[in-house]
Amino acid sequence: MTPALPEVSADLFRQAMRRPANAVAVVATGAPGARFGVTLTAVCSLSDNPPSVLACLYRESAALEPLRRNGTFSVNFLAAGQSDLASVFAGRGGLKGEARFAPDAWTTLATGAPVLRGAVAAFDCHLDREIDSPTHAVLFGRVAALVMAEPPQVGAEPLTYSFGGFGSFVPLAG
Repeated sequence: MTPALPEVSADLFRQAMRRPANAVAVVATGAPGARFGVTLTAVCSLSDNPPSVLACLYRESAALEPLRRNGTFSVNFLAAGQSDLASVFAGRGGLKGEARFAPDAWTTLATGAPVLRGAVAAFDCHLDREIDSPTHAVLFGRVAALVMAEPPQVGAEPLTYSFGGFGSFVPLAG
């Protein structure tokens, strides 16, 4: 019999998870006039065969049902200069749905999902499958197309989130 593990409080868990620096992405779905998006840090590569990504989306997010219906989404990793956009898609300022999308900032690739111009890297995906947890939907996206900033430019370093605030990646000398 496995001994009972001590209970870790949700507050303590959140405090610990705020410490690592995470890449910041906007996950978006829909077509002009009916687009939805949300800022996430729980996004990562899953595999290169086939190219796939994983995103964890809060079950109460307004973007989840449209994403399920559409069966497509984009993962747009933000540059350090795009922290205002991260705040907008995190819900700060009160904008919702289509109002979050600046007219000339978005394009489409293979699936028709909105893809952010100027993202460090953007992945255009088909929803491959989903696993539900008590609070989040774990989304598996099969990459249909991608774009990335070429060449990396000053000010286009990846946006990160740690200790409750935005930052950027700074390479160590060496």
